[in-house]
Amino acid sequence: MGRGISYTVVLYISSFIIAFSSCSGSKPASSGKTSTTVTKKTAPAPKPSTASIAPALEDQILSLINQHRKQKGLPALEKNAVIGVEARRHTVSMASHKTPFGHNGFSYRSKVITSKIPGITATAENVAYGSRTAKEVVDGWLDSPGHKKNIEGRFRLTGIGVARDEQSVLYFTQIFAN
Repeated sequence: MGRGISYTVVLYISSFIIAFSSCSGSKPASSGKTSTTVTKKTAPAPKPSTASIAPALEDQILSLINQHRKQKGLPALEKNAVIGVEARRHTVSMASHKTPFGHNGFSYRSKVITSKIPGITATAENVAYGSRTAKEVVDGWLDSPGHKKNIEGRFRLTGIGVARDEQSVLYFTQIFAN
């Protein structure tokens, strides 16, 4: 009986693709170095489609991230409109398959943020797709050392974008700045 239950759970879990990726960079020196950690599977091949945003999930993710930061004795992240626009733009681009899943254009997003928000010297980004809830994506990020490092990093501002593709697959971007 125990084998049947395990087999069913494995089939259920394997029927969903969940992907996570993190990226960080800083501006202080002119090195422009960024690092990328990719886990799980890559996104499906791009094809033209449209995407719809999911602002309620964005707020839920921020709440869960700030709950985690509070448990770690870290200050809450403040939602920032400039960063939110960049996070949402990237997410919609991935969900509409105009850009592949990942950090394509992160250095551009970082430059936009640092040019529009005085004093910003460091940015980082977490992306994911395939999770079905805010809790699922945050738990996935917290289970990944690169994502967790960004979530627990010395950041004070954030922006989050969540978008749904034509098959209702959710894509996520969270950008951090300090």
